Amino acid sequence: MKEPIYIVDGIRTPFAKAGTVLTEIDAVELGKTVVSQLIAKTGLAPEKIEEVIFGCVGQPPEAPNVARVIALRAGIPASAPAATVHRNCASGFEAVTQAAEKIIAGRGDIFLVGGVENMSRIPLFYSYPAAKKFSDFARAKDPAQKVRAAAQFRVTDFRPQIGLQLGLSDPVCGLNMGETAENLSRDFGITRDEQDEFALRSHHRAIAGRGALDQEITPVYLPKSKNGKTFFGQDNGPRENQTMEALAKLKPVFEPNIGTVTAGNSSQITDGAVALLLMTEKGLRESGLTPLGRLLGYAYVGLDPSRMGLGPIYAINRAERSTGLGLKDAEVIEINEAFAAQVLACQKAAVSPEYCRNSLGRESVLGEIPDEILNVNGGAIALGHPVGVTGSRLVLTALKELHRRGANRALASLCVGGGQGGALWLSRN
Repeated sequence: MKEPIYIVDGIRTPFAKAGTVLTEIDAVELGKTVVSQLIAKTGLAPEKIEEVIFGCVGQPPEAPNVARVIALRAGIPASAPAATVHRNCASGFEAVTQAAEKIIAGRGDIFLVGGVENMSRIPLFYSYPAAKKFSDFARAKDPAQKVRAAAQFRVTDFRPQIGLQLGLSDPVCGLNMGETAENLSRDFGITRDEQDEFALRSHHRAIAGRGALDQEITPVYLPKSKNGKTFFGQDNGPRENQTMEALAKLKPVFEPNIGTVTAGNSSQITDGAVALLLMTEKGLRESGLTPLGRLLGYAYVGLDPSRMGLGPIYAINRAERSTGLGLKDAEVIEINEAFAAQVLACQKAAVSPEYCRNSLGRESVLGEIPDEILNVNGGAIALGHPVGVTGSRLVLTALKELHRRGANRALASLCVGGGQGGALWLSRN
């Protein structure tokens, strides 16, 4: 980076499987919770915040530009602008890097960024022909016109399209995200057992790492709880009793007859929010705060949408060109577990001379992604993947882990629906 960009602190809600604990709490309230708690934790005066940038993929229609609504509800002055960004699974990265670019351009010294997603509330949609019939019926002025308009309806007009399903499908390659993972399992010869073993490890690490993950989390108040609980304080995705036997019983979801990708070795659909505070050296001096770490550099890249899961490999390669940092320099690595097959494919591609030469244009391999430093506290298969949030969560988790280990450099990366990848290099010092 042309000047130091500090990530001062961060906080997140616990992540909840869609349709469970956080269903009744909308995206604005989730975002307000983390913003308010981060301000309280750091003691930063809200009027010092110069802009708010939040990632969100399933933007709530009742709160357009949800970042602005969150900022105002959290008590940030109206004079501070806010923007919502959307780069599919990298939206949480995009919030961080857009703030970084504004800092480099001299547009401010203190930014509050992050991501929010309530995937439980992604709406159902009527098709355009059905919507037009509803509109014609609403405009009809007399009973005869109403009858004629009503007669145009067919049973299929009342069958809504599932917004979540639409969002997880690629309109260019015609595949849903799970089908792209199946492509990678075939391309790299990744077996069902390998995927299930990876998924099992994610759950085991998330359970073992709960103490570490708790350091990231602020509890969420549950005003409408029916089970007597007032607060939700811990991720509910990790399964303490997960076994290979249980995983083996799950049927392939995306290719029922020949597939290997199941609900058990895929990321969970999830609700949650993250907030991070970014500053320049000037912002640090004025606030008196001590940073968690720095953003050293980043890269985004595009690739074939039907192989979108390899996005991390392409992005790590591009980031190496701009930063000089390669896999050998990482002491902690966080790669989003969209699918077990996808992360395993990245590990195999990174050490394949043929793949690196033909696809990345490299004379040498990208390098090893060692299991012992990869997603050491579990990943999205266990914790969940609120799509607009995950990028910021990876940044927070990686920096916290650097401090726990006394290490200095971390790499955070993810694949992106639509055929993209993102990679961020972070340091503790």
